[in-house]
Amino acid sequence: MNIRKYDGKLESVDFLDMLMLDIYGNIRHVTVPKGYINEKVLKQGIGFDASNFGFAKVTKSDMLARPDMTTAFIEEKGGHSILHVLCDIYLIEGELFDQYPRYVARKTLEHLKNEKIADDAKMLVELEFHMFEDVNYAADYSHSYYKIQSAEGIGTDYDDLPRFNIHKGYHRIYPDDRYFNVRNDIVVALEAVGIPVKYHHHEVGAAQLEIELNFMSILEAADKVSLTKWIACNVANEHGLFITFMPKPIYKAAGNGMHVHQFLEKKGKTIFAGSELHGLTKEALAYTAGLLDHSLTGSLLAFANPSTNSYKRLVPGYEAPVSATFAKASREASVRIPGYLSKGEERIEYRTGDATANIYYFLSAMVLAGVDGIKKGRDPVASNYDDPHNGKVFPLSLNAVLDGLQKDKEYLKPAFPEALINLWVKIKKDEAEYVYNAPTPQEYELYFKC
Repeated sequence: MNIRKYDGKLESVDFLDMLMLDIYGNIRHVTVPKGYINEKVLKQGIGFDASNFGFAKVTKSDMLARPDMTTAFIEEKGGHSILHVLCDIYLIEGELFDQYPRYVARKTLEHLKNEKIADDAKMLVELEFHMFEDVNYAADYSHSYYKIQSAEGIGTDYDDLPRFNIHKGYHRIYPDDRYFNVRNDIVVALEAVGIPVKYHHHEVGAAQLEIELNFMSILEAADKVSLTKWIACNVANEHGLFITFMPKPIYKAAGNGMHVHQFLEKKGKTIFAGSELHGLTKEALAYTAGLLDHSLTGSLLAFANPSTNSYKRLVPGYEAPVSATFAKASREASVRIPGYLSKGEERIEYRTGDATANIYYFLSAMVLAGVDGIKKGRDPVASNYDDPHNGKVFPLSLNAVLDGLQKDKEYLKPAFPEALINLWVKIKKDEAEYVYNAPTPQEYELYFKC
């Protein structure tokens, strides 16, 4: 992708591309030609049908998208200069739409400040994904299958290639790492528009890769994770490749998480680094307990792991945490305190989530769960969360975590309207019914014969 930061010169723009988020956190867009770009459009926005975004009913679907020019960047594509910009969504009466993902993140930060706990929540997101040369899949009344191919030795077209063990890809170097150049191109594009990348590397599985961003404030982090996924898919497409952020695209192989390192900041300093257990503060420990409390009910997982495929990753044996535990330097714990940090840099990493999440809802729900833990003065040790064998296993199906959300949602009220929670449960229950009611090829293999 040929992209760069916006220099403020509107007259050089051929198209204004207004990027909006649907309820899943996916980017949609509408494009305004040069002849219609003016100050009125920039200030008042344009109308659109929100019912197609999953938010509104057809009988009350008219809303306004207004560009947030602080997010603008330029792409040169097809001989045209395109100004991309993320939008905020307003009701036609003039108020911000309270279910919109960016609004929920803003309300979360506002709650953090109102409770006088902190001024900001800083997030570092790790994005794991798979890259394939070819993908085919179908789900019909008469047939159901998927077929993937990777030059790293997956699929019949690559059977005769030299390859490494499918489980031994971590930090592989080229030529084993066949996607090094593509990742470089992705990172160059990200940095060109101000998305800070800490590093990238090959992950554990064949065809499995990671790009790790750097710390940002909660709304900026969510915006830039959304843009990163979109940019990565576009760059891969230019290389004739396919990217998926699915948690578990390959049977019996490492899955893709979306780990989030985080700390709260007050007056420009972290409030998580201290002299308590693992170098944390009482606030950080209470925050950790809040995350684990609401993960154990399933409520937080309803936003962190909101797909049926999520629970094919959350199984023992693949470094995907399935129980309410925290520990220093352990990748089996749901909350890890990195062991390589210097004193005063302590933070926590929530390792359970994945990229099927709406990143805005996920980050917001985490912060609200942590704040709930701080307000209640929770102690993770008293809850036995420091014991890796405590037996406190999360609910591990989409239906179960959605049931948990319906029972445990009080802590979300400062930022999540009741209507959004109800809508989320309905949409995700429908997804679960679609997947869980369908026979699979594995069931044919096990049960078809007489």
